[in-house]
Amino acid sequence: MNWNSLWLSVQVTVTATTGILLVGLALALLLARVPFRGKVLLDTIINLPLVLPPTVVGYYLLFVLGRGSFIREQLNIDLLFTWQAAAVASAVVGLPLMVQSARAAFEDIEPESEEAARVDGAAEWQVWWYITLPMARRGILAGLILSSARALGEFGATLMVAGNIPGRTQTLPLAIYDAVQARRYDDASIMVVGMTLLAFGCLWVVYRLGAAYEKRERRPGSRPSARRS
Repeated sequence: MNWNSLWLSVQVTVTATTGILLVGLALALLLARVPFRGKVLLDTIINLPLVLPPTVVGYYLLFVLGRGSFIREQLNIDLLFTWQAAAVASAVVGLPLMVQSARAAFEDIEPESEEAARVDGAAEWQVWWYITLPMARRGILAGLILSSARALGEFGATLMVAGNIPGRTQTLPLAIYDAVQARRYDDASIMVVGMTLLAFGCLWVVYRLGAAYEKRERRPGSRPSARRS
């Protein structure tokens, strides 16, 4: 196992997941609750990384982060070929999974539950914290787990904006690629098994959450907690 690449992958994934959580929740709430012109366009742009080749996503990120960009020229932040650029790429490709899952969870919340809290005098932040988030927690958690797993396995966009520099930007997927290219198949096999176990664990948790939710909804006398639209 390439421990340096594993640690770097964890660092990149944690950073990307933090960004995915903050930006994803805001976008999901916007798309679920706020009617505005251009919603379909925004939704399409958010989900483009799901259908575009990762190298194409990476190419766009080169323009966003590279020479001549606002981030480089105005903010004087040079991210290309750093582990932070890998985190940005991982966040971009994982974000759609978070937005889709959280948005569906927000849309399924009964509006009466939030209105009742407002009638009782709750402020908007209290409605959000004590009503909206708890009722949408399974969808949010499922989206966060899936997007984190996607961020952990990101390869193409990371290669475009961060390169493949051992000890600096070489994440575990890139280390696997290098090991195969060098015909170090034993090393590659160990890393592949590790990545597979991580991905399996993430999917297992998501499916367990879904099964637990369905089981609770089928209990005799249970009240539906979601609005089907």
